[in-house]
Amino acid sequence: MVKTAKRLLNMTAFLTLVFLIVARLPAQEQKTREIALSLDEAIYRALKHNLNLIAEVYSTEKAGENISVAREVFLPSLEMSYGSSRTEQPSTWFLQSSGTYIRSSQNYETRLFQRLPIGGTFSVGMSNVSEDTNQAFQRINPYYNTQLRFDFNQPLLRNFGPRVAKREIIIARQNYAISEVQLKSQVMETIYQVEDAYWNLVLARENLKVKQQSLQLARDQLTKTRKEIEVGQQAAIEILNVQAAVSQREAEIVQAEAAVRTAEDRLKVILNLASGPELSTVNLVPTERPEFKPVKVDLNEALRTALLMRPDLQIDSLTIESKKIDYDFVRNQMLPQLDLNVSYWSPGVSGDRLLYRNNDPWTGEVVGKIPGSLWDSFRDASRFLYSNWSVNFTLTIPLADYLGRSKLALARTELAEAQAKQKAREQQAMLEVSEAVNNIETLAKSVEAYRVAREYAEKLLEAETKKLAVGLTTSFFVLDAQEKLAAARSAELKALVDYNLAQARLEKVLGTILANKKVSLSQVGQR
Repeated sequence: MVKTAKRLLNMTAFLTLVFLIVARLPAQEQKTREIALSLDEAIYRALKHNLNLIAEVYSTEKAGENISVAREVFLPSLEMSYGSSRTEQPSTWFLQSSGTYIRSSQNYETRLFQRLPIGGTFSVGMSNVSEDTNQAFQRINPYYNTQLRFDFNQPLLRNFGPRVAKREIIIARQNYAISEVQLKSQVMETIYQVEDAYWNLVLARENLKVKQQSLQLARDQLTKTRKEIEVGQQAAIEILNVQAAVSQREAEIVQAEAAVRTAEDRLKVILNLASGPELSTVNLVPTERPEFKPVKVDLNEALRTALLMRPDLQIDSLTIESKKIDYDFVRNQMLPQLDLNVSYWSPGVSGDRLLYRNNDPWTGEVVGKIPGSLWDSFRDASRFLYSNWSVNFTLTIPLADYLGRSKLALARTELAEAQAKQKAREQQAMLEVSEAVNNIETLAKSVEAYRVAREYAEKLLEAETKKLAVGLTTSFFVLDAQEKLAAARSAELKALVDYNLAQARLEKVLGTILANKKVSLSQVGQR
């Protein structure tokens, strides 16, 4: 027991030593890579790699495949069948052979079936029945009966017309068109998200630079104040204001760095560059700065453009069209059922024709036969030697159709609801366009005002610095001027970013963002 305990202690000590050595080993640092991005490059990456867009592309492709599925109902179909039977039983009357009665038969059928775009069906078929028996008094044995048949069925009231017959195809096309517009809407939303994330990252990085410049000015002022205190030019208490300013600006640096990381991670996620722990291994460096490009927007023209180009309004129009299709279909189903059935068939009969003594089959004595074959029956049927046809009309009138009336009322209500939603969305679109236009005009004035404020802040700092150099002011006023300049620079930069985002917002609410960025839906998704 003692030896076992010692061994356990030694093993524990060894494992502890190994753990401490491993813990002291330096962790392998993950390599960080920088990606310089212009706004256009960021948009291109998002169009290729954004997960929401890729999912929407698959949804559109699925809607396209549904059109092919709906079309298959109008593809011709070929049906083939074969059957064989044999019957054997004791003879029960004189027409059958003595002893055992045997009958064998085979049947073949081939039919080509086609649905018609006006609601009817058409088919052409060839069938054959072959029989062989030992029954007495037969005229033809074996016996081949072939029939070439044409059938046409057409509804004349209910289920009549291409709009009803091709309803599934029309709906599939409408759904595909809606899916395409939804993809367009998602692309527009993604581009706007990229612009928003990109410019906010630029704002965060530039704001960090402003804070760093402000901190450096405070540190320079701290160094200068210490020297002046040492030579007796300033009182020792003056250093407290400068030290407080340095500490405050260092704290602002920490917040600005956090804002940069947050903005950068948001853009990475939109571009699908990295996720999870990998977010920290990529640094995005935007290469563009916001510019002030004055634009003039005619409100009436913008409203007309939005009504024509906005995806949500296009979806509403397509939805209304789909509801009209549903309403027309349900209304058609309320009609009586009147069907026209037309058939034409040509028979062909062949086989071995039996010859009886004195041409009297009741003698039962076969003296010869004239051979015939299966192909002879096919030949005769295809020659249309015998004309057979039929025409039938079938009328079905429902005496009560409560369910149909309920469906019609529901379809009418859904159509009215879709039309009301379209009008409401048009009003909302008009409001968004008006707000976007007014916002651009307001922000354009703000950019100019903040530029002037920044210039005055620069002049104020320059004046306070000169006054401090000749002893006409204190470091407190210089630090205050520095803070005002930093705030003015940040405000001007934010106004520029907001102005650029307002332009992007206007493009989005007008529905022109794809045309202005020269983006096509074929560019979307990874291939």
